[in-house]
Amino acid sequence: MEKVKLIATPQSFPCARIEWALRIKGVEYEYIQEDLLNKSPLLLQSNPVYKKVPVLLHDGKSIAESLVILEYIDETWKDNPLLPLDPYERAQARFWAKFIDEKCVVGVWGACVAQGEEKKKAVDAALELLAFLEKLIQGKKFFGEKIGYLDIVAGWLSYWLNVLEELGEIELLNAERFPSLHEWSNNFIQTSPIKDCIPPREMVVEYFSFGINYVRSLASKE
Repeated sequence: MEKVKLIATPQSFPCARIEWALRIKGVEYEYIQEDLLNKSPLLLQSNPVYKKVPVLLHDGKSIAESLVILEYIDETWKDNPLLPLDPYERAQARFWAKFIDEKCVVGVWGACVAQGEEKKKAVDAALELLAFLEKLIQGKKFFGEKIGYLDIVAGWLSYWLNVLEELGEIELLNAERFPSLHEWSNNFIQTSPIKDCIPPREMVVEYFSFGINYVRSLASKE
């Protein structure tokens, strides 16, 4: 039997990505919950470079960074492929995944923590980024023929974004502005096994509240 372990925290959407992928693939795994305020020796040993979750342990070998882990899972367990089989479509999925992590996540977070005169600029920038995803998902239920790699990467928009909107006192993903992306969000979060790996909302609120307050406190000292 292959031993698969996931070092993770339930409130983290990069960690949720890995659970979604493992469950779609039908891979049994042990969930090791990490305390990010008191990082375990196992985490520090398994991911000494970034010292963060998620980390996948497969037969004693460690793989870090959620996008890297997703591709490892897809290449290791062939059933229910996550990435498209066509090389061009695979390249496109990787491109948009990088766009989501490096642009959309950063842009939405910036809109959430921004204050004063910078708030509107940050919100407008985030909306501009989400508009690319709206165009990409138009006319489709999922980004691929079924839930796959890109849906998993974008999955945080279906649950975690709403918490960020509330805490940041902003509105980004609504049905009027982004009808296709909004519909995809509802389809995604209501599908098994996606809905089975969603943390309690209060846990996510506490998690992001801490981060927002920390970032704003640093900004106030500048």
